[in-house]
Amino acid sequence: MTEPPSIEEMFDRAHAALRADDWATAERGYRALMDVRPYDANQNLGVLCVATRRFAEAEAYFRAALGVDPTAAVTRHSLAMLLLGGGDYPEGWRLYESRRETPGSTIPRPPFSYPEWRGEALAGQRLIVVGEQGLGDQIMFARFIPELERRGASVVYICEPVLVPLFRASGLDAVTGERLDRADYWVLLGSLPGLLGVTVEGLSGAPYLTAEPSGRGGVGVKARGAALHGADRYRSLSDDAAAQLEAMGRSLDPAATGARDFLETAQIIAGLDLVITVDTSVAHLAGALGKPVWILLAAAHTDWRWLRDRDDSPWYASARLYRQETPRLWAPVMQRIAADLAEAGA
Repeated sequence: MTEPPSIEEMFDRAHAALRADDWATAERGYRALMDVRPYDANQNLGVLCVATRRFAEAEAYFRAALGVDPTAAVTRHSLAMLLLGGGDYPEGWRLYESRRETPGSTIPRPPFSYPEWRGEALAGQRLIVVGEQGLGDQIMFARFIPELERRGASVVYICEPVLVPLFRASGLDAVTGERLDRADYWVLLGSLPGLLGVTVEGLSGAPYLTAEPSGRGGVGVKARGAALHGADRYRSLSDDAAAQLEAMGRSLDPAATGARDFLETAQIIAGLDLVITVDTSVAHLAGALGKPVWILLAAAHTDWRWLRDRDDSPWYASARLYRQETPRLWAPVMQRIAADLAEAGA
């Protein structure tokens, strides 16, 4: 007689189904475990509902999980992503601070002797802004540094070396870690929107970076992001779709352009008429420069910053969003891109 599966085996099967995008099997598996492991079942059902765009259900599951374990950083972060994606920035930013506590978090923990900035007056203060997360995040949130300077702070921005020339060209004091012996406060880059009270309605979308253009017109394309990204199998184009996109313009991959850093890529983008890209750092760079940019977005695991059900972005006024309707099915998106490109005469 076959032994019934253990609880761990049941979870393993549900997790495997979730990873394989077998939503129905995963959902049955998690529901069967609700009575014996209510926190884990609710958390994973929330993740599943986000992937299948059942956002109200996802919120209910995440809040139920927090009812079981209010301290769970993973669930607070999951709920933050959900709320930010729905435009609920006030609660979303508060919960976003949980990114520091999630298992395996790569958010830096600066060893500075001076205190973390919590919103105190900045006039005459020296503030160290510590970059975090991906290159796109470090470009996207850099927009808030001028506001700190308007409040009277002298700001030094620690970021990835490949970004330093880009930010310096736009007048930011960007460094890779030096000159940090003296300051009044430090702050994590991703904490700035919450501390500054950023709302969807308050975002201008105006460009905030500059670069001298190289080249004269044309279309630049980016078909894939970094393979290490957790959702890359959704956001990066299939081989067929990538070939179609790359036939529409010049590749912006550094391997193709020879760019040594993001300033050189920015100079190439500044000389183009249009950028067409998947959701990767090039999308943020083009938007930050105010260059017209068409961004291809996956149907599943869409990043929170692009919100939902809209073809524009409050973060970047020059952006147009092309949303996939079925996960991993890029053909209809590519047809729309090709038609719009033909209409534009690009």
